[in-house]
Amino acid sequence: MVVTHGLPEPINAFFDTPTPAAWVKEACNRLPELLLDHANCELKAASTALGFIYRYSDRSALSHRMSRLAREELRHFEQAKVLMDEMEVPFERLSASRYAGQLRQAVRREEPGRLLDMLLVGALIEARSCERFAALIPHLPESLSRFYAGLLSSEARHFEHYLEFARIEVDISEEDFDERLAELKSLEARLISEPDDQFRFHSGVPA
Repeated sequence: MVVTHGLPEPINAFFDTPTPAAWVKEACNRLPELLLDHANCELKAASTALGFIYRYSDRSALSHRMSRLAREELRHFEQAKVLMDEMEVPFERLSASRYAGQLRQAVRREEPGRLLDMLLVGALIEARSCERFAALIPHLPESLSRFYAGLLSSEARHFEHYLEFARIEVDISEEDFDERLAELKSLEARLISEPDDQFRFHSGVPA
C-alpha cells in the first residue's frame, strides 16, 4: 500500500483502505488521462452541489453551503483546464466511472434515505479525492504536484461539510447513521480495491 504524504487528519482517520500502489503507478504513467478525468470530476462535483440546491431549496443552510461549494468546484475545474492547456490535453466530456456509478446506484430512492445517502456519497468521493491527491503528490511533475497540494485542504473541508450535513439534515439515530455509513464505506473500499478495466481518477486496481 502507498504511504500518503500531507494527508489532512480528518481524512487519515476516516479511511481504512488506502489507494493501492498499482493505481498510483498507473496514474503516473497516464497523466493526460488523469488530468482529463479530474477536470470532469470537478464539473460533476459542481453539478452535484447545484442538484442539492434544486432538490432541497427549502433547506437554507444546506443550499447556502452547496452554492459556495459549486463555485469552488468550478474554480478547481478552471485550474485543471489551465494545466490541460499547458500539457496540450484537449478537454472532452467523459461518462461516469464505475466508481461514481455504483456509489450512486446504492443511493436509496425514498426520503429521507435519499438525502442521507447522497450526502454520505458526496463525503466519500471528496475524501477519496483528497486521499488520492496526497498519494500522488510525491510522484508528479512540479506543476501538477503543486496544484494537487493546493487542493488538499479544500477537499478535506468539502468532506467535512458533506458529513456534517448528513448528520444534521436527516433525523435518524446515531446507530442507524453509523450503520449506513459503514455500508457505503465498505462498497467504496471494494470499488477502489478490485480490478477495474477502466482507468479513471477514482478507478480500482488496473486490470
